[in-house]
Formats: sequence, C-alpha cells, structure tokens
Amino acid sequence: MSEKVSRRQFLNYTLTGVGGFMAAGMLMPLARFAIDPVLQKEEAGSLVQVGLLKDLTNEPKRFDFKVKQVDGWVKSDAPHSAWVYKDENGDIVALSPVCKHLGCTVGWNDNKEHPNQFFCPCHGGRYEKSGQNIKGTPPLAPLDQYQVKVEKDAFYLGKALPQGGK
Repeated sequence: MSEKVSRRQFLNYTLTGVGGFMAAGMLMPLARFAIDPVLQKEEAGSLVQVGLLKDLTNEPKRFDFKVKQVDGWVKSDAPHSAWVYKDENGDIVALSPVCKHLGCTVGWNDNKEHPNQFFCPCHGGRYEKSGQNIKGTPPLAPLDQYQVKVEKDAFYLGKALPQGGK
C-alpha cells in the first residue's frame, strides 16, 4: 500500500531541502576560507641571502635579515637575526639569538663576568660559543642552529633547527 503525502508534509520536505541547500551554499565558502591556509603546502628549504663571506670571522657577528612569510592570507617580511661565525674548521655556524629559556634575545660577549659566551640578560642564561647551554643556568637546551648554504661569495640561511635533533 502506498501512503499519501499530505500537502503540509510535501511543503515541509520541500522547504527543508531548499533551506538545506541554501545553508550549504553559504557555509561551504566560509569553511573553505577558514581551512584553506591549512591545506597550503609549506615552501620547503627557502634560503635567504644574509651576508658576504668576507664579513665573517671566528668571532660571532650579528646579522639581521628578513624572511618572506605567509600567515593565512597576509604576506609580510618577518625580521630575523643570527649570530654567524666561522669555526676552527672554517665551517660557517649560524645560531639563533633566541634564548631557549623564555625567548629573550642573547648577546655575544656583552657580559664582563662571562666573557666569550652568549648571555641572556633576562634570567642569566649562558651558552658557549658553539651554542651549547651551560649547565646550572636557566636554559635547558642549546641555541637553535640555522641551515647554512654558501654560494659564490655570499652565505644563505634557511630554517633554524634545534641542535642535537631535539
């Protein structure tokens, strides 16, 4: 036996279906707008020219540079810094100036009580020239180290990665 659909039920089904399509039509672009940045692929390994090889010595020197950054739909140039020097083997070492304790900025050789060390003025954190944290001071991890690439007479820096793979 077939059941008859009343006029009231037919209108109810029709209006509910049309309303559902309209709601989906409005919500799908909004959902795509919110989720789209998550679906974008990250640019891997983008390196930025920071300085010239002739400017490097065995003493850490601070270099300031900008990295193109995309945050959602906002494109900007984000300022970064690095302490860069040549080690005893002639390899370039580039360390992040961000203290691993609370994110303050460390300085090189700017504390007379602790010469030839990176020093964080906020809480007394100290690091060796290699970026290794000194035991007994607040930071529990070494300074992050930038990826380095040399091309012709310039050096390029990439992402700052934790030392020791942690």
